[in-house]
Amino acid sequence: MLDKSRVYIAPSILSADFSCLGEEIRDVERCGADLIHIDVMDGHFVPNITIGPSVIKSIRKISRLPFDVHLMIKEPEKYIDEFVDAGSDIITVHEESTIHLHRALQKIREASKIFPQERTHRVFNNVLCGISLNPHRPLCSIKEIINDIDLLLIMTVNPGFGGQEFIERMFRKVQEAGIQLKRKNTLLEVDGGVNDKNAKKLIKSGVNILVAGSFIFSSKNRRNAINSLRG
Repeated sequence: MLDKSRVYIAPSILSADFSCLGEEIRDVERCGADLIHIDVMDGHFVPNITIGPSVIKSIRKISRLPFDVHLMIKEPEKYIDEFVDAGSDIITVHEESTIHLHRALQKIREASKIFPQERTHRVFNNVLCGISLNPHRPLCSIKEIINDIDLLLIMTVNPGFGGQEFIERMFRKVQEAGIQLKRKNTLLEVDGGVNDKNAKKLIKSGVNILVAGSFIFSSKNRRNAINSLRG
């Protein structure tokens, strides 16, 4: 499992070269990545289409790092079993992507039992479940369910495309989330425009997982880029 006292760096393969995806993943793993962040988009919840469970199952064979799977899809509860079976270690769903959010989280926990670690080659025994908040969504929208999650992912750009700039006013939301989660076991993750200029402030705000795509994959020295995010 993940230690809340640590900072983890999760390169987002959305910014990787998909013509050699396996080698890209191996490279960031060699350079010190802690997790692999995988964005799944359906072209409906967000204006882009990326990958599905079959690709995750394929790349699961080449990496032993935890797979942090971010579902940006409508009604994610319909597909949870497939993503767990593919080897996901963390599954995060968007708060407004389903009218049955609690059921979706339950589905993730139940799937860990249906598809055990030895079958899926996951890193963790149990799949961690998380909620993601888009920039316009307030923290109070998950007040009644925050105790049911392992991870809170705050989007600091509008989801759908890589390479966007960090929305500066999101710092306040991140700081508020850090205060709310300080005495909980819930991990805090940030995704969108993360770089060496804002990473230190995010870590001070209580962030445990920094997702970075273009900053890492576009760097000439990926090891230095990853290390620079650790503060």
